[in-house]
Amino acid sequence: MPTRIVLLGLCCVLAGCASLPTLWSPGRRDQAAGSVAGPGQPSGSDRGDAAERPLLKSLPGDFVVAAVEKVGPSVVRIDTLQAQDHFPFHIFPGDVPPLEDSPPEGQGSGFITRSDGIVLTNHHVVEGAERVTVTLRSGRSYTGQVLGSDVVTDLGIVKIDGAENLPVARLGNSDEVRPGEWAIAIGNPLGLNNSVSLGIVSATDRTTGVPGGSRVSYIQTDAAINPGNSGGPLINDHAQVIGINTFIRTSPGGGISFAIPINKARDIGEQIIAHGRASHPFIGVSLRRITQELAAEINQAEDGCTYPETDGVAVVDVLPDHPAAQADLQPCDVIRAVAGVEVRTPAQVQVQVDRGRVGEPLRLDIERQGLPRTLMVAPEELDLELF
Repeated sequence: MPTRIVLLGLCCVLAGCASLPTLWSPGRRDQAAGSVAGPGQPSGSDRGDAAERPLLKSLPGDFVVAAVEKVGPSVVRIDTLQAQDHFPFHIFPGDVPPLEDSPPEGQGSGFITRSDGIVLTNHHVVEGAERVTVTLRSGRSYTGQVLGSDVVTDLGIVKIDGAENLPVARLGNSDEVRPGEWAIAIGNPLGLNNSVSLGIVSATDRTTGVPGGSRVSYIQTDAAINPGNSGGPLINDHAQVIGINTFIRTSPGGGISFAIPINKARDIGEQIIAHGRASHPFIGVSLRRITQELAAEINQAEDGCTYPETDGVAVVDVLPDHPAAQADLQPCDVIRAVAGVEVRTPAQVQVQVDRGRVGEPLRLDIERQGLPRTLMVAPEELDLELF
């Protein structure tokens, strides 16, 4: 059986891959992480503060129990009633399409980030939903409203109608996450509510081996995750959310799980809340990864490009009248760094571009015919029809 990438909603798979309230509970800003903590809540980077130590020491050795007791009440099940044309059938073995007069149903997970009912989940959980029901661990159910979602990063925002004083998950700082740290997943896999699994962070900044065209640097974990975990939190041993469980890559004998880093989700979610959509920079370039051996082969073929015989990111094509062309980026150039960050793969270039801002100059360090150059490119808005 070939390796496959599966989104975690019960029946969703990644194909090819007026002011509003703020996303997070109001309170002081975390200077290190850039997050907003709720009233009286410690900031996301205060890992060792006194308020958390009693929690993690209250059950000696049982840090998972302590963390789950802290975050678990904020984790919700999301049930959707979807339009027929948005629902893919036969995604998993044994799936049977519903009768024509029976609207399809979907299920996923989410977690509350604000006490009046702002819920983070995945785009593919709520995509095409005509009705959303949010159920808390306590059993209380509410009608939910999809405020918006972003197909590029697979993030969705749901507002619980008429809710107040709800339990809130505390957000961490995913920039601080390191391989080998504990990772705890909470969600509703295969319809089994409030399930917990434990693993470690296997890797961070994972842009290879993930869906094509990724603009997210995923957290990889070996915590057991299954369909229905989509949108649920990945938390650390300090009871902080570090990611949103999003998809699994399966092969015979096992699977690997991936989560959107919470810092990325925070940025995209705040854009959705403020503007109803998220913005994604686009420069209009086609890229190819080259190695020392491949560069030597291309150079010997004399096909018009001469590359330095090192690992790098080669420019294959530049779209006319788009930012890369306007900045004089050319085919056969090799991109060495974006915004001062060294890049070695096309996915790394894309992630760095997406961290920029539309219309704001972005520095590209390139190599052209063996000579270093610096270009400034001003990204434009990504046309989602091209995505």
